[in-house]
Amino acid sequence: MSIFQSLGMYHYLLTISWGQFYSLAAASYFVTNLIFAAGYYLCGPGALQGSTATSGFDRYLDAFFFSVQTLATIGYGRLTPNGIPANMIVSFEALLGLLGFAVITGFLFARFSRPTMRIVFSHHAVVAPYRDMTAFEFRIANQRNSQLVNVEATVVLSMRDAVTGKRKFFALELERKNVMFFPLHWIVVHPIDETSPMKGMTAKDLAEGDAEFFVLLSATDEVFSQTVHARSSYKFDEVVWGAKFSDMFQNIEGGRIAIDLRNIHEIQRLKA
Repeated sequence: MSIFQSLGMYHYLLTISWGQFYSLAAASYFVTNLIFAAGYYLCGPGALQGSTATSGFDRYLDAFFFSVQTLATIGYGRLTPNGIPANMIVSFEALLGLLGFAVITGFLFARFSRPTMRIVFSHHAVVAPYRDMTAFEFRIANQRNSQLVNVEATVVLSMRDAVTGKRKFFALELERKNVMFFPLHWIVVHPIDETSPMKGMTAKDLAEGDAEFFVLLSATDEVFSQTVHARSSYKFDEVVWGAKFSDMFQNIEGGRIAIDLRNIHEIQRLKA
């Protein structure tokens, strides 16, 4: 596999934050103009007709701003290329500018049109009493107004084997693996019964095994009718034993029920 394939530039540009994307685009634009300005500068003092610069620094500034105008196809007309070398550079830069802005526009459209989840995961998971046993639990909520349907959760426990030192992965069975509609919040529950890999484990066992719980959510966004995903994880030190989640439900006017997202991370310690 080549280095360009392993980098996955297309995937990288679609998944980085908006701030990183705009910063990278601005940096690329600035560096490109610096390079072309150097090319015009090396063509000699008469390469840009209309320039009145006398010092080398002023000549480079004129070349830089002429490059900006050429790359963006602005062309104010004060400076014009003179000679075959300068015109060759202009021809190449104009082509690069057309292609470059087309690519950036394509990435902008792809980023805006790509449906994504905005799921809030509770900061901590808990091991809480559940019926006549205990259960591993965490809480999630939909942060957007759009409806998610057929939401499915997958939870995998990863631990390091004490003998071999290799990591093992255990799929955890959930009380409810999916919900048809996800309007409010959902407490995902893994009952620690006889078949659970967590049976008999303690907080010390999870710490010694460097345990981590991987969470994958998949759902259908009703607006785009496309599958969307979200993922998170809980390290062993993010699991609170002997606690439960605080209530999030609120009664509002008209007999309707709402949830207070500010309480999604709140837990209550249980008395021993």
